[in-house]
Amino acid sequence: MLPTQTKPVEVITIAEPSPMYHPPLPIELSMADIDWEILTPKLMEEYLSDLHLGSAPETAYYSLTSKDYENLSMNMAEIKRYIKETLHIIEFYREYDKEDKDAEKVSENK
Repeated sequence: MLPTQTKPVEVITIAEPSPMYHPPLPIELSMADIDWEILTPKLMEEYLSDLHLGSAPETAYYSLTSKDYENLSMNMAEIKRYIKETLHIIEFYREYDKEDKDAEKVSENK
């Protein structure tokens, strides 16, 4: 009653890569406007005299030398470059994954 021969077991392995995660892009920057006020020595004298008279607001001023302003500008340009390069890398991987999915669909249809 027992079969004398057993059927060989056929093992088929299908390797499928796990799907690539595509995080959403961050929300675009929303910068607040900045009011720049340039104080020349003459304007500073007027401000100080008005301050002593009590008609000027007590405002703290920050100053930059020409070199520091140049450094600030270079830093902002460096941030922009970094963001652009990062977005290009993200775009590359998204396109790469899209091409892989398209290739899989073509091979499945054959």
